[in-house]
Amino acid sequence: MARVRRERTLSNDVCDDCGGEWVHQRPVSEPTGRSIRLRSRRELRASRRPRGHRCWDHLIAAPLWPLHGANLGTLLRTCDAVGACLAVPPFPWVPEALARGNTLRRPACVHRVGRPLEWLAAQRAAGSRVLGVELAEDAIRLADLPAARRRTVVLLGHEQTGIPPEALDLLDDVVEIPMVGIGASLNVAVAGSLVLYKLAGLC
Repeated sequence: MARVRRERTLSNDVCDDCGGEWVHQRPVSEPTGRSIRLRSRRELRASRRPRGHRCWDHLIAAPLWPLHGANLGTLLRTCDAVGACLAVPPFPWVPEALARGNTLRRPACVHRVGRPLEWLAAQRAAGSRVLGVELAEDAIRLADLPAARRRTVVLLGHEQTGIPPEALDLLDDVVEIPMVGIGASLNVAVAGSLVLYKLAGLC
């Protein structure tokens, strides 16, 4: 195998936070020998569903105390990607937020929840696993979360206050998303999307 010469150059960058300089290696020429071909739109369409999925009733994302409507639209897009449904509370602004955020412009599987606590209790009593996304002791690390083997409700709390205390007793398990930054948590759409992909077995 022929060796490929790699050339690098060094540059000094300044950190915006502390003002100190750090050395950054910037590649100038680094051929890998691998040819990457992007799939065409035609190939993508052939590998995916021709229309929106019906209610598979297996994974349900439940942001039952949302603060920002934009998160609902983003989470709805993720639900379509992984074959999940979305459960939403009876707030008057929710339908408009979903309509504005549904960039697929197709009907999606949305469950309307009248009373969140009663709905959660009913899901658990019927045999569903209720999994909360929260910072808690003895929580499952996201990396250790296995794919869902039975009907699972992913409960997402308020963006600022989290899952209400009265709903914690209705959880079967809690999953925690590790963070190394200074932020307290991710927003509902990002957190829900990460957990849904793990439960769907797609990552």
